[in-house]
Amino acid sequence: MNIKLFSKNNCMQCKMVKRFLTENKINFEEINIDNDRNALEWLKSQGYQSVPVIQSDATTVVGFRPDQLRQLAS
Repeated sequence: MNIKLFSKNNCMQCKMVKRFLTENKINFEEINIDNDRNALEWLKSQGYQSVPVIQSDATTVVGFRPDQLRQLAS
């Protein structure tokens, strides 16, 4: 499964998502919108107004939602 985590610097929820994914051995690609202007513009164009945004092939999770993130592990 291809999982992308859109995050930014100094974001506590982003850190919590990264820790959750790592502890549950879920591979992910992190895209930091502070460093990637194109990713920021893409998120805005999709209607997202905050991070973290976690995208997989099947679903999108916004924020630190352990209940939804667990579904990525299965």
